[in-house]
Amino acid sequence: MVELLGKLRWPVKKLALYEEALTHSSYAYESANLRSNERLEFLGDAVLELVISEYFFKVFPGYPEGKLTLMRHNIVNEKTLFQIAQGMELGSYIKFGKGEFLSGGSGKPSLLADALEALIGALFMDVGYDETKVWVLELFKPFLDAVEQGEIPLLDYKTMLQERCQSGQGILPEYQITAEYGPPHNKTFEALVKVDNKKIGYGRGKSKKEAEQSAAKCAYEFLERK
Repeated sequence: MVELLGKLRWPVKKLALYEEALTHSSYAYESANLRSNERLEFLGDAVLELVISEYFFKVFPGYPEGKLTLMRHNIVNEKTLFQIAQGMELGSYIKFGKGEFLSGGSGKPSLLADALEALIGALFMDVGYDETKVWVLELFKPFLDAVEQGEIPLLDYKTMLQERCQSGQGILPEYQITAEYGPPHNKTFEALVKVDNKKIGYGRGKSKKEAEQSAAKCAYEFLERK
C-alpha cells in the first residue's frame, strides 16, 4: 500500500483509509475486524462523477446537458477505470480472499475498477474535495484529452443503455414504437423501451430513431437514479 501511494504521489495523511480501499470483500470476510472497500467505492464513484462533471461543465460552457452526459459516460465507466487501474498495477496491491485470488480476482476489470473508485473515496475522506479533484484530473488526463479531441467517439443513449443492461443483467433492451401521428411531412413518433419485459422508459421524436433515443435516455436516467 505504501509503495502504491508513493508511486501516485498523493498527499496521504490517514493510511487506514487506503488500507480499507484496497481490501476486497472476500478478504474482509475471511479476516476479523476488517472492513471491505465497498463503502469507499460507493463514495468514490460519486466523487469521480462530480469531478468529471464539473470539469466538462467549465471547459465546455456552450454544450447542452445531453452531450455533457455522453462525455462523462466516456470517462466514468468500467473500461476506462480498468485501463487506469492496469497502468497503476493496482491488482497486485489489493487484498483478496483465497478463493477470489485463485480465480484471478487481481485481473478482473470490475474488481479493479471498484478498487480505483474506493481509492478515490479514500483520498476524498483524507484530504477533501479540492485536493482530490487535482489528483483525479491528473490521473484521468489522457482520457479527458482524448474525449475533448474527439479521439474517443461519444456513445449514444441506446448504446449506453445496452452496455448497462448487458453488464448488469446480461440482457438486451427492447424498443417498440407505440404511436405515430401528424401529417406525412411532420410526423411525431412515440416509443417505449423494455428490459426483462418491464417498461422502463418512454420517449418521442420526429423519427423512429429519435423516439427510441429519447426512450433510451429516459430509461438510462431512471436506472442511474435507482
